[in-house]
Amino acid sequence: MIVYFNGEFKEKEAVSVSPDDRGFLFADGLYEVVRSYQGRIFRIQDHLERLHHGASHLKFDRTRFPEFNGIARELLKQNHLLDEEAIVYFQVTRGAARRTHAFPAAPVDLTVYAAASAFDARSQRKNMETGIAAITVPDTRWTRCDMKTTGLTANVLANQQAVEARAKEAVFIRDGVLLEGTHSNFMVVFDHTVVTAPLSNYILGGVTRKAVLECCDRLNIKVEQRPVYATELCHATEMLVVGTTMEVMPIVTMNRETVSDGSPGPVTRALQQAFDKLTGTT
Repeated sequence: MIVYFNGEFKEKEAVSVSPDDRGFLFADGLYEVVRSYQGRIFRIQDHLERLHHGASHLKFDRTRFPEFNGIARELLKQNHLLDEEAIVYFQVTRGAARRTHAFPAAPVDLTVYAAASAFDARSQRKNMETGIAAITVPDTRWTRCDMKTTGLTANVLANQQAVEARAKEAVFIRDGVLLEGTHSNFMVVFDHTVVTAPLSNYILGGVTRKAVLECCDRLNIKVEQRPVYATELCHATEMLVVGTTMEVMPIVTMNRETVSDGSPGPVTRALQQAFDKLTGTT
């Protein structure tokens, strides 16, 4: 596999990360995961804007990465992924410096890494057709979830809890409010209205979330961005999670309770079709 590391394209095995790298030591870094559909990179500018948001708030010496578009295309080309579905992973850390909690006193180069790999679209499409199981878990994350940092320990533990419960996703609850999944945004349908948590420091501004809300507007589906309370889930007719690797994924059981009739609902189906048009998969 050919990857990109600090200005060079090279074999993945040739990459060497310093043990003094602050991403390694402190999770002092950011990442993005971008989908590519037969060589068409989906909304990379939205990903770059989110990366800029995080880099600005983390006070990186550099916050704009326009070269990532070209890097992504070159990685797809060199890894022979232009004719299939793929993902491109980007990661930026503050760089290598003497271990101390404060930022390095003298400027250091950021550590920049990117890699492309094939995406298992067949398994994804099967799950989208039948729907998935999900669970809810207490939100133990920090309060800056709007930044896509590499510090994902709470997400990892919650996702493992979902795996052990034979579910595909775990949705975080804070103070009785459902916020988002471990790697997705959460939505629920009440009486043909899509309801989802408003943007705040408690959720990530998802690129797919934004695209799905645009689909709602085009389809004249009413949207409410407000808190979704655990006590009202029993009234939901549909539930779904959306994300770069999830796309528009129906939830058919939540905490082992069947959602509605146990099959993906009409609003979710309409959004799946609209999203497929955006990505060019139909």
